[in-house]
Amino acid sequence: MTVFLLAQNIVAAIKAGALDYLALPIKPDQLLRTLSKLEPEAEEFALARRRVIEARNRIESLSGCERQVLEWLSAGSSNKVIARELEISPRTVEIHRANMMAKLGAQHAAEAVRLKLEAKL
Repeated sequence: MTVFLLAQNIVAAIKAGALDYLALPIKPDQLLRTLSKLEPEAEEFALARRRVIEARNRIESLSGCERQVLEWLSAGSSNKVIARELEISPRTVEIHRANMMAKLGAQHAAEAVRLKLEAKL
């Protein structure tokens, strides 16, 4: 029973983002080996997490209309299709799209879509 609960805790920790685990009692040499092994992986994980947070922050700065345009843009829709679906003029879509691109700091539509994907929304 104890082994099963320990295994469940380890699985839950890994699913929550733990990179490894150590059994008790911890031996100093084992701790050092584990830390040196995990350092590059932890840095990579932290960098990826920062990218997600930055992308989410940028997307949160968008207005509702700009987010709708981003959604339709991510689906591959043209300005005319977006205008038709949102029941606004194509010129209004262009304005929302330009504002969205500026707020996201994107030069191309592909960059805006990449940010949306990075945000994992």
